[in-house]
Amino acid sequence: MFRITLPRGARHLTLAVAAATTAVLLAAVPAAAHVEVESAGAQALAENVRLTFTAESESATAGITELRVVLPEGIEPADVSYGEGPAGWEFAATADGYRVGGPAVKVGEDVEHSVVVRQLPDAKELAFKTLQTYDDGKVDRWIELGGSGDDHGHGNEAPVLKLRAAAPGAHTVSPSPSVPASPTATPAPTAGETATGPSPQPADTADDDEGGLSAGAWTGIVAAVLAAALAAVFLVRRRGAARE
Repeated sequence: MFRITLPRGARHLTLAVAAATTAVLLAAVPAAAHVEVESAGAQALAENVRLTFTAESESATAGITELRVVLPEGIEPADVSYGEGPAGWEFAATADGYRVGGPAVKVGEDVEHSVVVRQLPDAKELAFKTLQTYDDGKVDRWIELGGSGDDHGHGNEAPVLKLRAAAPGAHTVSPSPSVPASPTATPAPTAGETATGPSPQPADTADDDEGGLSAGAWTGIVAAVLAAALAAVFLVRRRGAARE
């Protein structure tokens, strides 16, 4: 069995190259931003329930300006009223849900807002598809259902609220009278959306979905790692030759 013993200096150099390579790979992995919804009264058929949404920022250059939420089956826009949100933001009903937006928050700052739902439907869980817009025009589409994701294993999953079983004797209250949606509340359809709401298809471009790295980015990372490894080998051989 052959055993290769590297000079002490070469061993240190190899360890340094390995550490640098690890740092490059870790820096290349994006943060797992997402939108969450939670409620202390998350129970089927519960009335006047406050839902709190938290949208994490994943942009280092732009602030969040708007959140558009598509309501799940069983909740109508007329059943939802505004609770609290960022200073200066306003609430408006849309044809399939609501939007809340206003002046851009600080770059990198998360956004939290709340709404009150007249009554939750009789279901086990509720998914709230959400479109998150930044002041540079970028849109994060948190619309994936059932754990689906992109080719890199990262999915822009819609926030889901799990409900406890309905209380004994709970029943569905009479529906709320419908209210007209704001004419400016629903944005014009774009690629990946329909006229009534976002398409459940994942975004196809890097601008729309930054959950995973592109093939070009991975190619660059691999090239950098190989270059570092070759440089280490060359330096080790050169030092060995100098000692001979």
